Amino acid sequence: MNFSSELIERGFIHQFTASNLEEIFNGEKKTIYQGIDPSADSAHVGNMVIWLLLRHLANDGHKIIFLVGGGTGMIGDPKPDSERELKAPDLVAANVAKIKQQAQNFITSQEVEFVNNYDWLGELKLIDFLRDIGKHFTVNDLIKKDAIATRLQSDTGLSYTEFAYPLLQGYDYLKLFTDKNATLQVGGSDQWGNLVAGVDLIRRKTGESVHALTVPLVIDKTTGKKFGKSEGNAVWLDAEKTSPYQFYQFWLNVSDEGVIDYLKLFTFISLEEIQKIKQEFELNPGSRLAQKKLAFAVTELVHGEESAKLVEEVSAILFGGKSVVNISELGKKVLLENAPTTKVKGGDLVIDVLVATNLATSKREARTFIESGAVAVNDNKVMSIDVVVTEADLHNGIAILRRGKKQLCVLEVEYQGKV
Repeated sequence: MNFSSELIERGFIHQFTASNLEEIFNGEKKTIYQGIDPSADSAHVGNMVIWLLLRHLANDGHKIIFLVGGGTGMIGDPKPDSERELKAPDLVAANVAKIKQQAQNFITSQEVEFVNNYDWLGELKLIDFLRDIGKHFTVNDLIKKDAIATRLQSDTGLSYTEFAYPLLQGYDYLKLFTDKNATLQVGGSDQWGNLVAGVDLIRRKTGESVHALTVPLVIDKTTGKKFGKSEGNAVWLDAEKTSPYQFYQFWLNVSDEGVIDYLKLFTFISLEEIQKIKQEFELNPGSRLAQKKLAFAVTELVHGEESAKLVEEVSAILFGGKSVVNISELGKKVLLENAPTTKVKGGDLVIDVLVATNLATSKREARTFIESGAVAVNDNKVMSIDVVVTEADLHNGIAILRRGKKQLCVLEVEYQGKV
């Protein structure tokens, strides 16, 4: 399978300006650029599709220019439903630094150059810009762009500030084409109009042909919403905003309908291996093999192998019935941060602890659970209502009380004055 075919099979390709994809990727290696505006201090999983495409392109030998929009970020791409709030320059600059650091950690190829469009947009003179760039854009074309057309028909209206955004993005492409020979810009499908504006500007200014390519917006097949912060469902790459455990759980809980597509898009697992995973998964969907492979692979990409193994272990303890024996101090910390937790005293009756942890609503119900064999402390089934929590139950100071397969609570046990 050639490179273009693999990109199609993995689901990276939505629109492109050439007659066929081979025209873009077969032949000499290109300089390719992608831009992101620092509208937040972290990227999210919706941005990852393009970032992963960039890694595939870099691995294929293309040079990548990663543009962080310190200039365009102070203007804002038109939203279809409301005016963007202008951010203070110092906040934009801080966001630029954080996004750049994330991208540097994620896109590790030596063939990646990072640029900030404030470096040239901040130097523009208005009259020169309108004469040299503005004259190549028509209002007729601009008002046909989806977000602009939607806003013009709404009560919100559209400020000239946002209306001018496509000119700035088009100028970015012209600048990078002129200075660095960038001949392909990639972006999300909602950016198609802005990408084409740059292609058209370069043709009108220089007579040269360049290309644009978009990836599809990734849709959560359960909710029908795109992965992104504007939908209120953002899963951030910043561990302070979305912890590695929460990040892992997001991928672990994706739907059966979407998981194979996500394996192709969000991991570097080979297509042959993904096909094997799919076959095993279809034979036993209850194993959630595909989700487990996905969750580990993406968490490893973003947070590293050590974090991925740690949250995989904690998840297996909470939801896979894995023993808490030999849990590390760091694993204990993650467990306590992400699971229901109750402090109890050594010697407390399990029947009382069930009520204290809300795993039973009353001692009568707790007795029923115990007598039916539904209760366990760690790996040991509780067979009598007289069983107490003892020091022997502790592993690194904690124990897991389970009721059935899905209900549990982490017990921090105070025993002889110690926790």
